[in-house]
Amino acid sequence: MAQQEPKNFLIPKHTKLTSDEAQALLEKYNLEGVHKLPKIKVKDQAILDLEVEIGDIIEITRHSFAGETKYYRVVVE
Repeated sequence: MAQQEPKNFLIPKHTKLTSDEAQALLEKYNLEGVHKLPKIKVKDQAILDLEVEIGDIIEITRHSFAGETKYYRVVVE
């Protein structure tokens, strides 16, 4: 899993999932493909250093008073 430490403390941690992790995520949520996930653009500043390709899944880890929450996005053009 490629990780990027945010350059700005307001930007949550973004991590590129491996193909095995992505497959496990799709199975866990019973998704037939990545097209059902919310999108993030390939040129988004938060993922530029992750060497992503279109179709990769990004895990976004946010911290709040309620604890840690993970969100997932698929990389699009």
